[in-house]
This record gives sequence, C-alpha cells and structure tokens, in this order.
Amino acid sequence: MVAPIDMVGKRFGNLVVLQLADERRDNKRCWVCLCDCGNEKVIIGKNLRNGQVKGCGCLAGRPASFGSFHHGLSRSPTHTSWRGMIDRCTNPKHGYYEYYGARGITVCDRWRNYENFLADMGERPDGTTLDRVDNDGNYEPGNCRWATWDEQGANKRKPKDRRAA
Repeated sequence: MVAPIDMVGKRFGNLVVLQLADERRDNKRCWVCLCDCGNEKVIIGKNLRNGQVKGCGCLAGRPASFGSFHHGLSRSPTHTSWRGMIDRCTNPKHGYYEYYGARGITVCDRWRNYENFLADMGERPDGTTLDRVDNDGNYEPGNCRWATWDEQGANKRKPKDRRAA
C-alpha cells in the first residue's frame, strides 16, 4: 500500500487537516479536518486536494452577507486567540508549534469547537491574551485564563525547562 500524502497542517479553504482518519470512504483515505467555525469533519483527501470540499458545510445555503463563519465572530479578539491556540497545537508549520504541539500540548476535545471555548472562557477582555496556568498543561477548562502581558510574562517556564523542550 502506498503511504498517504502527509496533509497534516495544510489548509484547504476553511479547513485545516488535523490527522489521518481511521476510516476510509469508497476505499479512499480520509482526513480529520478542523473548520474555521470550530467543527471537525472527516473528508476524503482527494476532495480536499481538488478543491471540491472547502468547509464543513457551515456556509452552505447562506448568503454572502452572512460573512465567512456561521457564528459571525471570526474577526473577534476571542476567536483570534482560539484560532491561534488551535494552530499552535495542531499545525506543524506554525511558527510556534515546536513550543506547543511538538511538546505534547493539546487542546481538549470540547475546545475544538469555538462555541464551547467561548462558553467556557467568555469574551477576551481588552489587554489580555490566552494563558495556561500550568505551562506544561493542556488548553482546557481549569488550566486557562485571560491574562495581561505582565501576568503572562511572570508565568513562563524556567530557562532550564526551555532548553529541555
């Protein structure tokens, strides 16, 4: 059997490939993808590569005036923080992946959906960013907070920890 083309981290429209799926459809390889709206969907790889599928379906039947995402918050500071969290942990091509995903830092399943993240964390207050209380812990309820730059600066791994990463 031919090895699959590695598509992890690649973007196809509103979808980012997370991993090779366990299932096959019509004897074709499938990939688990994360839509910009927060939904995960399993898609046949060929349909991603040829442009036939560009999203999870959240845009289907919506007029252009609705914008790009079904929740309408894609340009909010909170969504920007959420998207950055997802990318740092899942996209090997992201500039900070080595400090997050490569270290084993993950995003809990619940927070793969933007609406769940928003419900748990609330809107991002002005002047804050997403911070993990335990820097070796995952992005999940109970380990995250909105913190100022000063608070985040005081919550860093010690230099010896950074060398070990």
